[in-house]
Amino acid sequence: MMKGLGGMADMAKMMKAAQDMQGKMAQLQEDLKTITVTGESGAGLVKATATAKGELTALDIDPSIFNSDDKEVVEDLILAAIKDAQAKAEARAKEEMGKLTEAMGLPRDMNLPF
Repeated sequence: MMKGLGGMADMAKMMKAAQDMQGKMAQLQEDLKTITVTGESGAGLVKATATAKGELTALDIDPSIFNSDDKEVVEDLILAAIKDAQAKAEARAKEEMGKLTEAMGLPRDMNLPF
């Protein structure tokens, strides 16, 4: 009979751990909205800032690039900066998720759904 009670205690621990993990995941989702990264192109002439969730929040364009008649170059620089910011946002989100899983005793590279 004691064996059955031990199983219940283990199940309770697992349920508690799952609830803790759910809470930490929810907090991480909120944190990713406030962590920002900056991508750039053209040696810093164009900078795009995004949250770690990938939401673009700011665009900074050096006025010197507007002296060119080459509109397509400017557009390419803007797109490159945005793509760089998005890539950095994805990398930062993975880094934060890795910290969370590692802190919970799970493999750092474990892919948890977000």
